[in-house]
Amino acid sequence: MLYLVRHGETEWSRSGQHTSHTDLPLTETGEAVALALKPVLASVLGGRPPALALSSPLQRARRTAELAGVPVELDEDLREVDYGDYEGITTPQIRERDPGWTVWTGAVPNGETAEEAGRRIDRVLDRARKALPNGHVVLFAHGHILRVLTARWLGLPASEGRLFALDTATIGVLDTEHDRPVVRRWNAPAAW
Repeated sequence: MLYLVRHGETEWSRSGQHTSHTDLPLTETGEAVALALKPVLASVLGGRPPALALSSPLQRARRTAELAGVPVELDEDLREVDYGDYEGITTPQIRERDPGWTVWTGAVPNGETAEEAGRRIDRVLDRARKALPNGHVVLFAHGHILRVLTARWLGLPASEGRLFALDTATIGVLDTEHDRPVVRRWNAPAAW
């Protein structure tokens, strides 16, 4: 199975500010909840190391992996969707200038579209699919990029990541059923 772990809370995730390349630390709450992921992941992994464990290089994802007890390889393709000029700004603030804007369908000046992020994620999924026959895969990353990944896993356009809301420090589980990609569990809190 493929386990997706969104990083713990940061000041900006709490306030709703778009955070891509700004390298923010976890809050105290973010650290505590990330630590609570450790027994959950230990249980689902059955005490064995995953076949592949990757993390975004940004500290909020790396620290979540560390607190969850999973050694990871850093992968630049797991960075958050690049919000360009909208970095640090909330959706309501953006909509003051661009009514109806969403990260999924709107323009992102000097950033990247969902489809561009999807091309990065397709490379991550290629690595994950190659590793899955050897065991579980665990990915630590960010809200929008993991939503893009889920859409691409299911064979959907990257913009359909809009359908998969994802809270901080939660786990999603992707799998196959009868050789078809499926979502087994979504947005599961640290204690499940």
